Amino acid sequence: MIDLMSIAKTEADGGDLLQHLSDLFEPADIVPNGYPNAVIWKGGNHNNNVNPVAHSLTDAYALLGTIAAIDILGLPFYAVPMWAQYRHDTSLESLAWFGNMPCTSIKWSTAGDAYVKDGKGNKVVVMGKSGNAPLRTQAGVFCNVRPYGPITVVRSMPCLPYSQDKAKFNVNENGLVHSEMNTPGVQMAYANRLFLKMVNDTGYIGRVATKPTQAMEDGINAGLHSWLLQDTKFEVGRKYAVDPYGEHKDKIDKIIKLLPSNFKEGMKNWEGRIEQHISDTNYGLLIWDLIEKQNTIVLATDLDGDRLTDLLADISDPLRSFGEKVANYLGQDINTSKMWNDMGYTTGNGRDMTSVMHRMDGPPIHEQTLGSADAMLLRLLNGDEWVGGTKQPYDPRIHFILIRDAYIDANPDDTQLHKWLDNSLKIFDKIYSGKRPGFLEGYKSLKEAISPWGS
Repeated sequence: MIDLMSIAKTEADGGDLLQHLSDLFEPADIVPNGYPNAVIWKGGNHNNNVNPVAHSLTDAYALLGTIAAIDILGLPFYAVPMWAQYRHDTSLESLAWFGNMPCTSIKWSTAGDAYVKDGKGNKVVVMGKSGNAPLRTQAGVFCNVRPYGPITVVRSMPCLPYSQDKAKFNVNENGLVHSEMNTPGVQMAYANRLFLKMVNDTGYIGRVATKPTQAMEDGINAGLHSWLLQDTKFEVGRKYAVDPYGEHKDKIDKIIKLLPSNFKEGMKNWEGRIEQHISDTNYGLLIWDLIEKQNTIVLATDLDGDRLTDLLADISDPLRSFGEKVANYLGQDINTSKMWNDMGYTTGNGRDMTSVMHRMDGPPIHEQTLGSADAMLLRLLNGDEWVGGTKQPYDPRIHFILIRDAYIDANPDDTQLHKWLDNSLKIFDKIYSGKRPGFLEGYKSLKEAISPWGS
């Protein structure tokens, strides 16, 4: 058993967490691309043919939950120290280590990392805040794919809109879109291609959510999309009034020249239905898609995609609440959550949402956000995870979901592993059904009930 409480106290007190964890794990036999001196640990059972997954060790319950889950499961893994203080002390270099690991990885974002020690006795805002933006840049992330019920949102990570059409807007010979920021146009092309591939492979409706006439990065993004559609079998329903490729052809052609010569190879046989929307019109349409269980792939920019996924994270609770009001009006007393499930709806709330960041070079990064990690850590340290019976203790299920998805991604043909992962999740659900155990109690029960991989 790992002394998780000791780890929590060490982090909370600003102690030597690096040394504490170094005593748990051994140095890895792998290094990130371009960083031979990186601090990387290894653990689990490496004596089999399972491809390992890299874990980021971030903050608070994201850290504790990860350490507990990887200890319980015993799968081969690598771990990268990335909690807020360490990120700050290494000037974010640890993000570069993690972002360049040559294997499928799992990243947590937490809100428990706002303030760190500056080495002079003061507390300051951690460099890079949550670390998401610098990580994406250093890892070469070109999009974030987030499924939610029947809807999957593809967020083009480099594309931040709202520069407007200013004279200084331009694309240089390296394919950088210059406005208020430098947007890698090549990465926008990769995000568009992945979106079209997903529409082709799934047969789902593809909805484009951009502002090509308002935000000039969106104009380039939509133009790349229009260029990719050329010489394919895609059917375009709703179309932009002006072809954005024709409108920005000189700029977009500079980006096209930087793409591999075979970038569109095989696309002539791709097919499906595409609807081109102004991003804001998607909000209402997606609610209908959710209600009608319409399978949909959405291409959006980072900021608009964030809004869309926030909407999807929040909308199920209002829909269930409205269903309860309708039932009460009709004189029915029903359990709307059960009714929701019985009607075939699978969405819960935002915590059920995981996402995958795709990189220009290397396997993808699976990620999840833990918003109140610091508050929950304090509850554990104070000895009252229930807050006098008003709250539930931390639910670490998402750690097992993320691990399952990442190992399946890294080992797509290992059916034995897939079955074992699903069975481990069933054991988890049995232990956590009914009254939720405290975090340490749950760890002990899971440790006793799940036989580690390879045992």
